Amino acid sequence: MAETKYIFVTGGVVSSLGKGIISSSIGKLLQARGYNITIQKFDPYINIDPGTLNPYEHGECYVTVDGMETDLDLGHYERFTGIKTTKANSMTTGRIYKSVIDKERRGDYLGKTIQVVPHITDEIKRNIKQLGLKYNYDFVITEIGGTIGDIESAPFLEAIRQMKWELGKRAINLHLTYVPYLKAAGELKTKPTQHSVKELQSVGIQPDLLVLRTEQHLGDGIRKKVAAFCNVDFDCVVQSEDLPCIYEVPVKMQEQGLDVAILRKCGEEIKPTPELGPWKAFLERRKNATEEIHIGLVGKYDLQDAYKSIRESLSQAGTYNDHKTVLTFINSEELTEENVAERLAGQDGIVVCPGFGQRGIDGKVIAAHYTRTHNIPTFGICLGMQMMVIEFARNVLGYKDANSREIDEKTIHNVIDIMEEQKNITNMGGTMRLGAYECVLRQDSRTFEIYHQEHIQERHRHRYEFNNDYEKEYEKNGMMCVGRNPESDLVEIVEIPGLKWYIGTQFHPEYQSTVLNPHPLFLDFIKTAIENKQK
Repeated sequence: MAETKYIFVTGGVVSSLGKGIISSSIGKLLQARGYNITIQKFDPYINIDPGTLNPYEHGECYVTVDGMETDLDLGHYERFTGIKTTKANSMTTGRIYKSVIDKERRGDYLGKTIQVVPHITDEIKRNIKQLGLKYNYDFVITEIGGTIGDIESAPFLEAIRQMKWELGKRAINLHLTYVPYLKAAGELKTKPTQHSVKELQSVGIQPDLLVLRTEQHLGDGIRKKVAAFCNVDFDCVVQSEDLPCIYEVPVKMQEQGLDVAILRKCGEEIKPTPELGPWKAFLERRKNATEEIHIGLVGKYDLQDAYKSIRESLSQAGTYNDHKTVLTFINSEELTEENVAERLAGQDGIVVCPGFGQRGIDGKVIAAHYTRTHNIPTFGICLGMQMMVIEFARNVLGYKDANSREIDEKTIHNVIDIMEEQKNITNMGGTMRLGAYECVLRQDSRTFEIYHQEHIQERHRHRYEFNNDYEKEYEKNGMMCVGRNPESDLVEIVEIPGLKWYIGTQFHPEYQSTVLNPHPLFLDFIKTAIENKQK
């Protein structure tokens, strides 16, 4: 068995250049060549995980199968490559320091003075190597969050420098930088890239490959200039131009030989270029899908990244239904009984989005009421499902004060309640029902028809649950509890069979939808929305 090789992805000049997309694309291309890969993300912030961060700070919080709350880039890793990530694929400065401090408190360091070098850097290196050692991956791709020069990134860069020195050809660095176009001068400027590489060299790291983010096509002259100034081989300087769709990035990287350059740098044999058949077929289908399907996202975060996985799942499902999914954000804080018809007009389907806390709750209930009474295909996810349950209790069961204990602790009709084992928890972070849980589907349900199987596993991220005391009343009045956890008997899925598509899931199906394996619930929701539109 060949020893694991390590690819470190760093970024310079500005953030948001797309390190996660590049890391995912490299993973995809190496997979296509038969290599067994994984991708991990090191985030330099001090939070233990992004679970307690407002989505405006860091986009959505992505949940792994083993219940780790992680950065949204892990969603890209899974969607591009189909791998299943775990807590070992996500690390923060907070977790690194906590681990070192816990060891120090136990006396593991035998009275030594604990320092950034070697103790913090050794802990980072241990976490980088852990996946390779445990699972014998051919390649471990490690993305370092933030930008070169950030004060908090320094220990990670020192760890990479040491690993490159220790592992030789088995460790390479890919640096992603920005080449801006100055409109007034009519010129592309390479100076920010040169400065970024110089900054990297100043901490002892010589990049092996450069990916240049650009809004304009770069000629060979610019690539040669960058290669010469930055001590990088010409064939190891590739460009990442703006593209209509992120899923085109692996194809563009392959066309420029990025995977070949990586393998050459690592001393691997170069075999014929893979076809990427299913991937290209998906892109072709996406390009040919010109008819539009309009889906409204009812939520409180007016930020695309806050619902990243949901947006991608809907977009993929549109492609597989030969339609272009057009998403409209509908702010639930602004929804009222008076304007709901106008705000939801023109939408072929509605997703009632997940979230936490009181803000924007009333608008979600109003939206659920409107779509239920007007028979508009509706998909409620997590808190969205709970709002469908509350709306039904208020307007069908007649409990005008029905609520969730999360919103009103004193409500008498607590149709959504906190789990017994959650009641005494005071810490916010990492204490919810998190990760993959079993769910058994009722065989006479619409949901069973969609999944074509009785036993499913889906990922959760919540603290409050459907109150089973009300189940009989719901069922008698037309809302069915059709999926439940076999161990806890908690209700996971509700649906109203009398409507075209009115399904709420306590779990987050968007975490399991990938480019080549779109999620059945999203596929069927979009299919029904298209049929609904045609009538």
